[in-house]
Amino acid sequence: MRCAPTPAFLLLYGSQRGQAQALAEQISEQAAQHGVSAELSCLSKEEYNLDRERGPVVFIVSTTGDGEPPDTALRFVRKIKNRSLTGDHFSHLRYALLALGDTNYANFCNCGKTIDRRLQELGAKHFYATGLADDGTGLEVVVDPWIEGLWEALKKTFTEMSVPDRKADGDIVYGTADGAAGTQGKTEVKMEDAALSLRLLKLGDADSPKAEPGAFVAQSGDANNTGPPLVASLVRSVPPLSVSPLSIPALPPSYVEVCLGDGPTDGVGFPSIVEGSWPNNFQEVPVCRAVRLTRDDAVKTAILVELDISGQNMPYQPGDAFNVWCPNRTSEVDSLLQRLGLQDQRNRLICLQLCKDTKKKGAKVPAHIPQKCTLLDLLTWCLEIRSIPKKAFVRAMVDCTQDSGERRRLQELCSQQGSAEYNSFVRDHSVGLLDLLLAFPSCTPPLSLLIEHLPALRPRPYSAASSSLRSPGRVQFVFSVVEFPACAVRPARTGLCTGWLADRVAPVLQPYGTPQVSADAGETSTWPKVSSRRLGNTFHLPSDTTVPIVMVGPGTGVAPFIGFLQQREKEREQNCGSTFGETWLFFGCRHMDRDFLFRYLRTHRFMENGTLNHLKVCSSRDQPEDSGSEPKPRYVQHLLSQHSRSVVHSLFRDHGCLYVCGDAKNMAKDVNDALVDMLGRELQLDKLESMKAVANLREERRYLQDVWS
Repeated sequence: MRCAPTPAFLLLYGSQRGQAQALAEQISEQAAQHGVSAELSCLSKEEYNLDRERGPVVFIVSTTGDGEPPDTALRFVRKIKNRSLTGDHFSHLRYALLALGDTNYANFCNCGKTIDRRLQELGAKHFYATGLADDGTGLEVVVDPWIEGLWEALKKTFTEMSVPDRKADGDIVYGTADGAAGTQGKTEVKMEDAALSLRLLKLGDADSPKAEPGAFVAQSGDANNTGPPLVASLVRSVPPLSVSPLSIPALPPSYVEVCLGDGPTDGVGFPSIVEGSWPNNFQEVPVCRAVRLTRDDAVKTAILVELDISGQNMPYQPGDAFNVWCPNRTSEVDSLLQRLGLQDQRNRLICLQLCKDTKKKGAKVPAHIPQKCTLLDLLTWCLEIRSIPKKAFVRAMVDCTQDSGERRRLQELCSQQGSAEYNSFVRDHSVGLLDLLLAFPSCTPPLSLLIEHLPALRPRPYSAASSSLRSPGRVQFVFSVVEFPACAVRPARTGLCTGWLADRVAPVLQPYGTPQVSADAGETSTWPKVSSRRLGNTFHLPSDTTVPIVMVGPGTGVAPFIGFLQQREKEREQNCGSTFGETWLFFGCRHMDRDFLFRYLRTHRFMENGTLNHLKVCSSRDQPEDSGSEPKPRYVQHLLSQHSRSVVHSLFRDHGCLYVCGDAKNMAKDVNDALVDMLGRELQLDKLESMKAVANLREERRYLQDVWS
């Protein structure tokens, strides 16, 4: 045991975008309330030595990319994977692990599972059940009860540290949408079985909710139960939640002080950065073509944008993505300023400093807010004001709310008992800060709360749909305008970046069916500009041109494959007589005559000159009305199965590569499942063997995905 005034445990995190780090810091801050202390460290630092660690260790790790460790955990994972380590190397280690992931993507929680499995192989033992939290259904479903149960598990472990061979189970808690436990090759474990029972903390101001004006306490009807029952909503709860004691998280410690400068910036602050010298290699580039790729009656509007990058140093390969930095909507920023009562101070400078008495460990002034920044700049360019408020943010808003009924409802939404309603009314409807503030008018959070809890406004990536060999100095990308229909708690919206891009190019947008003609370099001076930078990745063609490639890209997922084909076409022209691998493209749309993107594929020279050997297209909503007809393939996974023998031979006999681009939530999963079934049929493998074969494809980087949720 390390010398400490209270029992101490080592708390390690591996984080890519700060979520795992934030949770680790939250645990560290709560530790003192439970009579223990945490020694917090990033996995990438050399501040700890697990080889000598005799106290309990807690890991909080996320997964990034295609199931890869975050940058801050890479070195640690490589170290523990060293095959020279013996099976008892970590036999002294007692640990717990919380893994963060998203089931919309392949290899859910892969980094956490890898660390967990390897520590077990090296002799380490659990002192508490591993948690696998799913951002696809809400991290809080697993995170909140996991943290709540951690304290009792730690206390029990400290008490039993003198027992040398205490048996620890290795069960894993799997998060699902309703909070129930799931299984994946291990014994099913429910939350209560993993010592995750919750303490109910009865709140003094919530003992007896009163039916007064502004108090959203639902009644089930009149005294005779003749009235219609009220249903729960964002601002209203019904029994049993409305009359239950609540267990709510601790108030997050404040750490930023904000003051507004006395005068305006006189144009020397953040706007000058936006219009001129972009940070992080962002560059303003003109649009030289914008064309609608779908008919007016298509379900979604798809737009192709071509950028003139000839004046910039932005080399790229097909498969690379380009980040686009867009601002928050002016109307939403104005509404937020008005709701906060700050519209008259929009042009005043923001001055930030750390609170002198903050209890937040490792507190820092957010790096994404520049020193010379107005309030308007802050809300327009720095903060993701549409992001769904986390429960910790909702908890902090409670203390900024005057009306008792509104306070109670916010308490419910951030409580463990109200997790289902938080998911239903906040998360599932993409409710943002402005929506919450309009729904709870007596809540007036200070500006510091927004800065502490809203994430940085991040650029949006779009896959290149072109090859620089084919069109030097130009890059194309394709996007569908995302639409969020109106609901009871917010108005209809378009996606932040896709809506902004559509508005940006609207003055020069060419209608559906327009011939492919780009503006000349000299004509683009008056065209709209966007701010972009290249974002490299591993979604590239194989360097060996003889390798067959199978491309699966429904909808706008076909975009990078247009770049692939353009690249292969130019390579064929430059290497006449060379051997090139077979190429397959599986494309899906809703209606052939409305949203068949890049219709020219069917008659294009790609097919004529052998660049594309097989084009397979399906439409999900063009099925024959005659029920007696044999149904056509509806989705790309059905097309794949229809050609399973050829595809499996390309991948396994000819050592080809499979590329999948598009929706992660449904399509990518369905394609993966179809591939497993295809291997079983064509190679006579059982399901487990087929799954291992697919996993090997991924490990060999011959099954690559570029997917989004």
